[in-house]
Amino acid sequence: MNKLSKYPILLFLYCAAALFTLYYCKNEKPQPVYEDLGSVKNRITKTNADFEKQINELKTMVSKNSDEKLLQEKFQDIRKTYKKMEWAVEYFLPHSARFINGPALPEIEMDEHTEIEPEGLQVLEEMLYPYNKENQEEIIRMLNKLINKSNTIETNFQVITISKDQVFDALRQEAFRISSLGISGFDTPVSGTFLQEMPYSLEGIKETLEQISTERSKDKALKSIVAEISSTIAVLKKSSDKNTFDYVNFIPDHLNKITALMLDFKNQENIPDVDVATALNKNAATFFSKNAFNPNAFTPGKEYAYTEEKAALGHQLFNDKILSNSNSRSCATCHIPEKAFTDGLARAMSLENSELTRNTPSLNYAGYQHGQFWDMRKDDLEGQSSDVISNKEEMHGDLNVILAKINQDKNYQAAFKKIYHSPKTEVWQLQNVLASYIRSLAKFDSAFDEYMRGNKSAMTENQKLGFNLFVGKAQCAICHFIPLFNGTVPPNFKKTEQEILGVAVNAENKTFDADPGRGKFHETVSSLQHSFKTPTLRNIQKTAPYMHNGGYKTLKEVMNFYNKGGGKAFGFKVENQTLSDAPLQLTDKEIDNIIEFMKALDDQ
Repeated sequence: MNKLSKYPILLFLYCAAALFTLYYCKNEKPQPVYEDLGSVKNRITKTNADFEKQINELKTMVSKNSDEKLLQEKFQDIRKTYKKMEWAVEYFLPHSARFINGPALPEIEMDEHTEIEPEGLQVLEEMLYPYNKENQEEIIRMLNKLINKSNTIETNFQVITISKDQVFDALRQEAFRISSLGISGFDTPVSGTFLQEMPYSLEGIKETLEQISTERSKDKALKSIVAEISSTIAVLKKSSDKNTFDYVNFIPDHLNKITALMLDFKNQENIPDVDVATALNKNAATFFSKNAFNPNAFTPGKEYAYTEEKAALGHQLFNDKILSNSNSRSCATCHIPEKAFTDGLARAMSLENSELTRNTPSLNYAGYQHGQFWDMRKDDLEGQSSDVISNKEEMHGDLNVILAKINQDKNYQAAFKKIYHSPKTEVWQLQNVLASYIRSLAKFDSAFDEYMRGNKSAMTENQKLGFNLFVGKAQCAICHFIPLFNGTVPPNFKKTEQEILGVAVNAENKTFDADPGRGKFHETVSSLQHSFKTPTLRNIQKTAPYMHNGGYKTLKEVMNFYNKGGGKAFGFKVENQTLSDAPLQLTDKEIDNIIEFMKALDDQ
């Protein structure tokens, strides 16, 4: 007889504890295991050592004026090595990443109105494709700067602590970077070698997932991800011609599957979300999932968070002429729903019915931009609404007078009180409900979205051909980023870009439009003169005429402008033009197909 059977109370307690333990283990979610991630950091530093070694090798070759083709091959090796660790550098050292692989454009410090010279791989690409011996000294200088950035990577990853949730978040961002910037050739605009580089980014994801996986996912999500990445790489190696690649099927058939499987991996490994608000929802399987985007990532603060009640009240006020000084104009007067919230005119009309200087921008998807108006003079939609209301030429309203009217209206007063729980309506609340309504206008239900969600009959053959041209030969997606098709840069969507195109007064009159755009507020910053926000192309066929001045009546005129190489091609002296002045060599049929694709971006 054992000891426990002699003492019934002990036997009871022992059995109860055993049953509790069995129940707890069966029903409690397993807690995440944060094993030492030193092996992950070791892989990063080893890759970085290869990166620095290759940079030094290229430096030696340049100093000896080696053959252009050999220099380009070594440069491509450097880029491919960087791609293996891009996921880590972009996430943990974003400032360094900007100067390793950012655009070959000055970095602008808006508050100080200053410019920082561009450096890194994209600057080197411009000097190596083609190689000019006269640039030898400058190339070596840039390579030395790159070595300094490599040293920064080494130093930081020796001392920082990285957790499993951060590593997974970084890998997920890299997968989405591939699905947007990578697939468009954003960081190889001259060489166009992005399809050859993509396998190295994917390998970096695969190898790191293998490092952080446990038995929970090894024979499940991880196995599926490894298989899908191998299949994706095989497709890339089979066809890497950017002008003939089948982007329209590659994204849903491969890239979307990888990001969806990564979500399965996260759930199986019980990896918690990193506690940082992001534009792309943490539970979004792909860029094209329903409700993939979080509008609150673009609000001024938590109290401005979007709700349907705010949007409904904002809708009511949007259509109410109470917001104008003379009670003669509402927001809907100039932002007509049937015209994707534009007015159909070349330029907006003032209260006195005279023509203003710029085209009325669409409000569709305006909530997913950092910078409102063509010149981006306001950071968010709250600021945009008050600017329009108080503008003497647009609505000439007085916010305090409007608030007095609202606080005297029992229905409005009750609606605001229900939402904000304050005795009287305040200015920020009025701004917030109007902004909330505008945020509600992003529907993400176009034929293109349906196609990306797996409905292969959603787009016509010409639209599919048009998308392949849009991403490939026409290079539209390096400024109008997938999936928002505006200038808000994926995958973290923290910045909205502006471009300088060299726009004419109109398509017939070949006179340069001298509007300074964003440069008006940064007069000493040459790279911002004549720059304008990159708007969304969603619902674009409903918003004619086009450009900031409404000078281009049709999408055909716009495409012809881009096809020729922008303002420089027309002889305009636009030294800071960000649009490539190289002709795209698109045929009329190809232009027509791109326009057909843009029709597939209309919300249903």
